[in-house]
Amino acid sequence: MQVKTWSQHFLDRNPVSKQSHDRGTHCAPPVLEYAGELLSRYDVLFCDVWGVVHNGLTAFEGACAALTRFRDEGGTVILVSNAPVPKKRVADLLASRHVPRNAWDDIVSSGDIALTHINERAFTKLYCIGPQDRDQAMFKALDAQSVDLESAQAIICTGLNDDRNETPEDYRPMLERALERGLPFVCANPDLIVDVGGTILYCAGAIADIYQHMGGAVFWAGKPHLSAYETAHHRSEALRDANVSRKKALVIGDSIRTDLKGAENFGCDALFVASGIHRHDAMDGERLSQAKLAALFPPGTPTAVGAMIELTW
Repeated sequence: MQVKTWSQHFLDRNPVSKQSHDRGTHCAPPVLEYAGELLSRYDVLFCDVWGVVHNGLTAFEGACAALTRFRDEGGTVILVSNAPVPKKRVADLLASRHVPRNAWDDIVSSGDIALTHINERAFTKLYCIGPQDRDQAMFKALDAQSVDLESAQAIICTGLNDDRNETPEDYRPMLERALERGLPFVCANPDLIVDVGGTILYCAGAIADIYQHMGGAVFWAGKPHLSAYETAHHRSEALRDANVSRKKALVIGDSIRTDLKGAENFGCDALFVASGIHRHDAMDGERLSQAKLAALFPPGTPTAVGAMIELTW
């Protein structure tokens, strides 16, 4: 499988940034070995899950310990995930990967955001894309009926039907038929790719990206769009029973396109974890490369207050 790195995708879509990139002008975040001093400046963490808390197979002990300590010292942790399932399913997955329950306060999932949008639009007939077994919690939560494309009012996509053997381009003929009918596309996972134990797989966002560039209407249910962090912000204020300044909230994530861009859109700081989906762009083996990190952050790229290999206190 050939997968573009995020930086390649970004530069393809942003020719002005590509020119700056080619001139060698960079604005990389400072490298941190430990995050404790930085984390102590904030009241709330909006933390990504996959790539920061676990790798799809097992929990990162250092990250879990850092989140737990942050909460022990009075902070609030909201996990913000582009998982295309309700938050109960995300919690079950965290437990199965041995993420301790005391590492987080609440979860905001893109699956729940997608379900809210579908209910608000009162869709009753949907064409479903995604693995029925893996994402059954999402499909069972739908009030709408699953129908063929010709009968659908909209498309709901949680991912590729077979992400081990398919590519987003395999869906182009279907998307062309959907575009002819003017069907809206609800993307329940805005991620383009995900790292599953070292294997890079395509996500629903890669199909939605094709449809949007074809001229189709896409609702992106999750990061980097405001709905994700606005929801997380409301949850944090409810939990703390107090107003939370955006200056006192920190986004932690491994994706420039979703986590760092989402933080920029929302108006709060971000911490970049380099060993996730950008590890080949940012690291030489087990070491964080200053040169690669600089190349990953050309002008126009969402920035961060710091970068580290893995989250640790």
